[in-house]
Amino acid sequence: MQGNAKVFILMAAMTGLVMALGWMLGGQGGALVALLLAGGMNFFSWWNSDKMVLRQQGAVELNPQQGGDLYRLTADLARRADLPMPKLYLLPTEQPNAFATGRNPENAAVAVTQGLVRSLSRDEIAGVIAHELAHIKHRDTLTMTVTATMAGAIAMMGNMMLFTGGRDDRGGGLGAILAMIFAPLAAMLVQMAISRAREYEADATGAQICGQPQALASALAKISQMAGRTLNIPAEKNPAAAAMFIVNPLNGLRMDRLFATHPATEERIARLMALNGGRGFAPERPSPIPRSGGRPDDGPWGRG
Repeated sequence: MQGNAKVFILMAAMTGLVMALGWMLGGQGGALVALLLAGGMNFFSWWNSDKMVLRQQGAVELNPQQGGDLYRLTADLARRADLPMPKLYLLPTEQPNAFATGRNPENAAVAVTQGLVRSLSRDEIAGVIAHELAHIKHRDTLTMTVTATMAGAIAMMGNMMLFTGGRDDRGGGLGAILAMIFAPLAAMLVQMAISRAREYEADATGAQICGQPQALASALAKISQMAGRTLNIPAEKNPAAAAMFIVNPLNGLRMDRLFATHPATEERIARLMALNGGRGFAPERPSPIPRSGGRPDDGPWGRG
């Protein structure tokens, strides 16, 4: 409940930023228009978020035959989480990573990368998928879509103030310049704070779903290490989606510790180990999905 209260407060702050910028642009009427504009953008993103993100990332949907054991594993974890089976997608990148999207549990999708399937053990993959199912269960996909859209609206209004100067009685040109610079920055920081709060919750719930906190901890350690040296080109082209991934996918090029979209991996692992009674974990051997059951990278998108 504490995490949900924090998210509510942060989203209220984001809404306040939208209205404040609208007020600086056009007084009370501007604040109302800004709020309505943000609401319209949120509805559009809420309805289309899964399609937009999956298309941007080059995702390929897997049916039960193509997905093989990976599909069956996801279906089993969804049953444990008391969720409908989400659509399953494969992302054509060698960086191990994953994300969930969709406006509600009935219209959700889980996407994993080729690199994840090839690099992690079956138990570790189960931990990652359970983490993403936890996001769906908590409806974090909706929360992050709304905050990303509002952050985009704030940035747009900040740019508008550069050309309009805002209302003369609210600080003139200097006020407009300060708002243009600091409002989008504040929105970005709020968005990141929300993302970090949701990751801790998803780790804890994901560990409960898969029943193996140590497997999820081991997966996070591997993904974090490999993501830092493997370029995820679709994510680099669409950095606004970085907060959706289980581990920041932009580590290949960007120095973004200051503006981190995720909690420190070490802290996430420590919390998972506390759930595991402090026993630690031993990283498992890779290549978990048996070819006899069909692997996603057996398909044409998995060939080098």
